[in-house]
Amino acid sequence: MLRLSLIIFSIFTINCSIAQERGIKVFNDQQSKEFLIKENKRIRIKTIDDHKISGRFKIVDDETILIRKRTIKLSEIEKLKKHPLGMSIIINGILYYYAAALTAAVLTTYAETGEALALILLAPAPGLIYGGIKSPNILKGYNTENNWQFQITGINE
Repeated sequence: MLRLSLIIFSIFTINCSIAQERGIKVFNDQQSKEFLIKENKRIRIKTIDDHKISGRFKIVDDETILIRKRTIKLSEIEKLKKHPLGMSIIINGILYYYAAALTAAVLTTYAETGEALALILLAPAPGLIYGGIKSPNILKGYNTENNWQFQITGINE
């Protein structure tokens, strides 16, 4: 039993030391900045032909990633942003909440006073709902026009 435990532990240790995670290295040589986005993280990209895609990415090969069953070459990416799920949920929730609160407050005011002028205050509510649906991303984007480059790389941990 001890021998079996030792063999399993050894195989696990060797596997962890050899295994590599892959990711997208985003770098700018002019500014001497770089960072890594690990595989399976949520990103939002804009391609050269103006398609916007967001979701978890998987690496297919050294030049291609897969997002939502769509393969995209790194050379086709115009802009890349991180797109964390937690932040999306919080921002969308706040926008929906404000829209609902504004609608309830205006309708209550209209019911109490009977003033049709109060209904004008409903104008921002559709904008807030639309903002929640489109899921705004306030994080910095890395654009190829600003000399940012993308490369698939291995990450040793």
